[in-house]
Amino acid sequence: MKLYKIAKGSLLVIHDAAYIIDDDWDKLINRDNLSGYLQQIPVDAIPLSDEVYAEFMNGPVLPPIGSQEVWAAGVTYLKSRDARMEESEASGAASLYDKVYDAERPELFFKSTAQRVSGHGREVYIRKDSAWNVPEPELTLFINSKGNIQGYTIGNDMSSRSIEGENALYLPQAKIYEKSAALGPCLFVSAVPIDAASAIKLVIKRNDEVVYEDATTVSRIKRTFTELVNFLYAELSFPTGCFLMTGTCLVPPPTFTLQAGDVVEMTIDNIGTMVNTIAFNPKTNQLNQL
Repeated sequence: MKLYKIAKGSLLVIHDAAYIIDDDWDKLINRDNLSGYLQQIPVDAIPLSDEVYAEFMNGPVLPPIGSQEVWAAGVTYLKSRDARMEESEASGAASLYDKVYDAERPELFFKSTAQRVSGHGREVYIRKDSAWNVPEPELTLFINSKGNIQGYTIGNDMSSRSIEGENALYLPQAKIYEKSAALGPCLFVSAVPIDAASAIKLVIKRNDEVVYEDATTVSRIKRTFTELVNFLYAELSFPTGCFLMTGTCLVPPPTFTLQAGDVVEMTIDNIGTMVNTIAFNPKTNQLNQL
């Protein structure tokens, strides 16, 4: 099942039919057995006509988030560990990433508030004070207030690698800024966990030409989702639930950096494809001293 957040409410796509749900988004998704609840919708609802469904889907699709925070896990894939070690070698911090990859405790960090999150078809920003910027495609969990995983979406964890590489303590500046996160295009809800064989694909286009392309599978992650959730919820409460990006396994090479106008396409099996365009925040100024 796919649950979309649109301007006119929540759109459920199930068994090749679509239904409008007139519930508050936070109340709708923050429940136990979300899958079972959604499966009952067709019993009492009339499906949309093909024309109305197409009209809704051709309109703005909002990020599938209400008032939740977005958090992220780092260095959960071997490729991410290697990339972080490479970018931090000059600063002497490379061993930090090697150690956290093998440690019992994972790296978890705050990523974004809901109002800073972009959705499918929207812009994401790169920093003007960073010379090396990349997108990071991540399977993202929606976890309800009780700490139970209820759905999955695609997350784009935009990263300023030159800033984090300069000093590991600059991680918040490298990761947290306006439109540095995107979620979408929908919330995939299933009665069973997402298949570990699900492919994660990243395509970056510049002037309609593919400049980077790679793919892997969810199964390459080192830690279990339950492990990540347990550490996140150990000393935190999330009244309306939380989104957790689970780490990236696709990292463009050091010779590549994003440019304004680039188009980033992220695809995860069962969820769909999220497309974002790269831009600079027009409201910020270049830091002259850098």
